[in-house]
Formats: sequence, structure tokens, C-alpha cells
Amino acid sequence: MDQSKTPATQESRLHFLDYWRIIRIRKTIILAVFFLVVITATLVTFILPESFSSTARIRVERDTADIPGLGNERQYLPMSYDPYFIQTEFEVIQSEVILGKVINDLNLNQEWAAKYGGGERLKTSETMEILKHSMDLRPVRNTSIIEIRVFSEKPDEAAKIANAIAETYRAHRLEQNRDQTKNGIKALEEQWKEQIEEVEEAQTNVDRLRTELKISDPDPMSTMPTPTLSVEAIRQLTTQLIALEADQVRMESQLTNLLALNPSEQREAIQTALGQPDAELSNLLNEFDLSQQRLLSLAKDYTPDHALYKNAQQMADDLDQKIKARVKGILLGLQNRLDSARAAVDELKTKLDDAKQVDLKTAEEGRPYYTAKQRLAEKIQFRMILALKISQEQTELSLPRTAMVEVLDHAEKADRPERPKKALNIALGIIIGLIVGVGLAFFIEYLDTSVKTIDDVERTLQAPVLGVIPQNVGLLMEEGAESPHAEAYRVLRTNLLFSRKDDKLNSIAVVSAGAGEGKSTTVFNLATIFAQNGNRVVIVDSDLRRPVLHKMLHVTNSIGVTNYLLKQNTLEEVIQTTNLPTLDFLASGKLPSSSLGILSSTQMRELITELKQRYDFVFFDSPPIMGVSDASILASVVDMTLQVIQYRRYPQPMNIRAKQMIEKVGGNLVGIVLNNINMSQDENYYYYSGYYHEYYSKNDEETEAAAPGDSGAGPQTKINIKPKY
Repeated sequence: MDQSKTPATQESRLHFLDYWRIIRIRKTIILAVFFLVVITATLVTFILPESFSSTARIRVERDTADIPGLGNERQYLPMSYDPYFIQTEFEVIQSEVILGKVINDLNLNQEWAAKYGGGERLKTSETMEILKHSMDLRPVRNTSIIEIRVFSEKPDEAAKIANAIAETYRAHRLEQNRDQTKNGIKALEEQWKEQIEEVEEAQTNVDRLRTELKISDPDPMSTMPTPTLSVEAIRQLTTQLIALEADQVRMESQLTNLLALNPSEQREAIQTALGQPDAELSNLLNEFDLSQQRLLSLAKDYTPDHALYKNAQQMADDLDQKIKARVKGILLGLQNRLDSARAAVDELKTKLDDAKQVDLKTAEEGRPYYTAKQRLAEKIQFRMILALKISQEQTELSLPRTAMVEVLDHAEKADRPERPKKALNIALGIIIGLIVGVGLAFFIEYLDTSVKTIDDVERTLQAPVLGVIPQNVGLLMEEGAESPHAEAYRVLRTNLLFSRKDDKLNSIAVVSAGAGEGKSTTVFNLATIFAQNGNRVVIVDSDLRRPVLHKMLHVTNSIGVTNYLLKQNTLEEVIQTTNLPTLDFLASGKLPSSSLGILSSTQMRELITELKQRYDFVFFDSPPIMGVSDASILASVVDMTLQVIQYRRYPQPMNIRAKQMIEKVGGNLVGIVLNNINMSQDENYYYYSGYYHEYYSKNDEETEAAAPGDSGAGPQTKINIKPKY
């Protein structure tokens, strides 16, 4: 058969009933582990000594004074929950500073000597380790409250130690705060003394520089030289300069505009430019207008040569000259005012620049002095701050203080033991026992790769299951045709007959992958079923190395197949009869060491051909196919091959390899027989067991129906195994 055409292996998915099947099959392991864990948990629970617990609750905050000192108003702001602070205090409580004092105050080194030290006084380090294992610190969620729980075999001792830890920690926090304040004041006082010396040194340096640089410093608090002009004077001069510059710009603009006009336009525009009309110019302009009107009037009656007209013309010309002279004078006055404004602006700028130069020179010359004076002022100010801080800390030290550790609940003597929790431990033992037991069962099942279900066979071997044989099957020849086990072989017979593609195929070899899978019993009982149904059957024991069929029939093995193949006896001489008239037997005979390959001989093929002609069915028992080559040779020369697989015995890869060996030699593997099934425990096969008993209890007198192609076939049973074609 072409291996490349083998269907792909389907994915295996476990159903709920598969889990239940595993639990039923592995119940011995589950119960053993369960009882072992429960008994162990129970014994440990009752062997452990009783332990009492007492709990003290404390509230911890950062330290502060009862009355806030100077500048400490921020201490009254609400403080948020700080897990890092709480964790830090956990470590402080478990430190040698706290626990060491508790051990000394309660004399635990001596108290626990008999219990933990064999009567000898314990070392503090040893007692501390014991105490740490006996205590449990827990924070109350999202609060600054800590629970101090202590366990002891004595209820009064547990309460005493828990209260001692809480009070010792509270006293430690208070003392620590006072020591820190005192140390801080001491450090500030030392620094203040150093500042006094530095101030005196700086003052000496300032006085020396003032003398050397000949600096006049009327203001002892100033850190820079007095300017030549005061700030107010500079501000006024700057304002005045801005106003003058604005007037200058305005006058320059007016004068430029007037000069750009013609004489007649200047006469009209100059009045507006001056802000208020010029009286003299106004009078001259009025008189000039009147003279022009008179000329116009005279021109109507007189000619230009007339004396009256000439006099009027002369008067108008005189007025025009006077107007031009007046306009020129006004423009000259505006130019003078502009020059004066420019001179005033230049003077103010010079004054300001001179003052700045003088101040820069003075500042440059007195820079070392004023720098030293500024440093002196800084040191004096820092000294004042130190003095204020020292005074503040001394005041706070004198105020009543409370360490921010409040004992909310004192530990009380317990009435009943805390450990061990018997009910809880036993319940956990039951739960863990079940979990470990079931888990171990499934783990063992996972490691077990043997055949467990029909699905395992059909999925991995891609071959139909023709029969399912229960456990503890005996020989049907001894149990009788009405044995409950006989029905399993009748089902196998029926499925085998249906699997034949040709009625002429009547030689059948039964093989298995390994030894002990029930191959010989299967071939013997299957042949018996065929014989009981009227077929002429012969069983050939082809397991030449370890024959067993002659023992089942209680006959001799001294003569058989080997004698016929070696031509020592005829076929009639080697065939033996049995208690069933239609069943004959051909033993293996003695195998000479020189004839190990006798099954592959031409005589063996001739024997099979002769037996097929004489009998309706010929059954061959064979050795394990994985052990020797005899089974492979036999599978290649018979018409059909049945592979027996024992339930939960050999790994699936071994059975797959056996099937491949049959196919490689050209054998016709018609199906698989699952053997030695525990029908009562395995849910996958429970149906068969129940049906057999029900069938035989109701159908004791029914006759067996014939199978197709055989008038003597037994009754067909309703099963869920169908041959695949």
C-alpha cells in the first residue's frame, strides 16, 4: 500500500466523558494521593503546637510639634497616604533598635532559653530572629495604621510582646525627634559663630578699601556709589529733553513747509503756522486789500497815466514791500527759535552724558569697595537668618511634643488559639489532595501513549476496528456457545465477513505488534465461533518459536507444520481433530535450528493453497511481528490479516510500525481487534458489556441469523463499529 496516500491524522479533542473515563480508570491513583495528602495534612495539623496571637494597632505620621513654631504653618496641611513611608517604618519596627530594646526590657533571652536554647541563655541575635518569625506586620489599606501581630504558645506573652513593640516604637520616635532637633540646633549655633567671624573680617576689609580708595559714602546701607544726578533729576531732564526734541521737530517741519510756498501762499499760511495771527501783518494785509480795491475802482474812470491812479498804485506797491519785509522777519524769528531749541537739546544731552560718564568713572573706581560692602551685607543678612532659625528651633524644642505614633488598640490576651487552623488545614488538604490526585492521573494519562479508545486506533492507524474483546476471556470451546464472551467474537466474525471483498478470501493470519496481546486466544476463539456456525475451519499454529495453541487443545506438538514442510509427514498425518467436528488443528511441530526460514519456502505457499481448498476458513497464529520476520512473511501470503492490539499495553507508535510492516510486505490488513478491554470501568466500552448481558438474558432461545456469503453466520449485534471499505 502506498504510504503517501494514507489520510492525514485528525486532531484529537477530549470530550467531557473522556475526562470522566480517565478519572474512573485512574481512580486508584487519585484516591491514594487524596488520602495520603489528607492524612498528612491532618497529622501535621494535630501534631503542630497551638499558637495564640495578639494584635496592637498603631497610627504613624511624620513628627511635628503640638504647637507649631515660627514658619511651620504648613505642618497643618493634610498629608496624603505615603506607602514608602509606611514600608520604611515597617523596617524600623523590625530593626535591632526596636526589637533589641523589647528583648532587653522583657528579658526574652532568658525567658526563651528553656524553650529554644536547651536551657542556655540565648544571644540577642538569636532571640531577634525568633521574634521576627513570631511577629507579623500588616498595613490597613490606604491608611497610616499598622497592625502588629505576635504569635506565641502563651496568650499573655503574645499580648505583652505586641504592646511592648508598640510602646517601644512610640518612645523611639519621640526620642529620635528630640535628638534630631538638638543636633540641628547645635549645628546651627556652630555655623552662627563662624558667621560672626566672617562678618567681622568682611567689615575690616570694607573699612580698608574705603580709606584706600578715598570713597565718600554718606549712605552706610547702600551697595553702590551715589549718582551725580538723582533719579528724579534724571527723570525731569529726560522729560524736558523729550519735550524740546518734539518742539524742535515741530518747528523744523513748519519752517520747511513755509519755505516751500510762494510769497502769496506764505502770507496766508504764516498766520496759521504762528498759532495766533500777527497783528502788524494782519493790518498790512487789510490795507493792501483796500488799495487793490481802490485801484480797481479808479481803473474804471482813469487811465494808468492819471495822477490819481499813479498815487494809488504807488501806495499799493509800498504796502506790498512792507508785507514782504514783515513775512521775512517772521521767518527769521522762526529760524532763531529753531536754533535756540537745537541748542537747548544739545545742552541737555551733554549734561546727561557728562553725568553718566562721571557716575561710570566713580563706579569703576569704587567697585572693589562696593563689592566688598555687598558681601558684607549678605553675610550680615545670613547671620540674622541663622539667629532667627536658632531661636525658632529652641522655641520648638521647649514646646510640648508628641511623637506621631498613636497606639489605637492595645493587644489583649487571646481566648482561643490562632494556629493551627484545623478546619482550614483539613479543608485545604482535601482540596489539594483532589487537585494533586486528579492532576497526577491526567499527567500519567498524558504520558501513556498506548491505545485507549477506538478513536485512538482509527485516528492513528487509519484502519477500522472490527471487534472489541472484553477482559478475562476464556476459551469458548470450554465456556460453551452461550458464553457472554462469545458475542464479542460473533461481532468480530460478522464484521470480518463484511470486510471481505471476495468470498474466495478465506485464509486469515492474526498478528500483533508485541507479545502477550492475546493474539493466540483471539485466533482460537474466532476459529471456534466459525466452527460453531457450521464452517469447516482449521487452525494453523505458525508461531514456531513459542507455540501455545496445542496447550489450549490439550494435544501434542510433536508433529505439525514443520514436519509437513520438511516432507517428513503427509498433510493427513499432521492435521489433528478437536472436540468440534468442524474444527481441525495443525500444530507447529518441532523447529530444527537449521530451518528458521521455513515459512518463506515454496512448501509453505503450497500448504496454504491446499488448506484453502479443503476448508472454508484457514486461521494462522503467528509470532509478534516486531520480534521476528515470520509474521511478516505469513501476512504476505494469506488473503487477510487481523492485527490484535491489547488495551493500554504498548505505545501507539509500536502498533503503527506493526501496521506499516504488514503493508510493506503487501499484506491485506482488513481491520483491528481491540483486546482485553475493561468494560465496567471504561465509559467508551461500557455499552458493549451492558448489551451482551441484556442480549443473552432476553434471547436465550433465538437462533442465529446467517451472515452475508455464509449460511452459518451468527446473530448480528447492534454495535457502533463498522468496517471501512
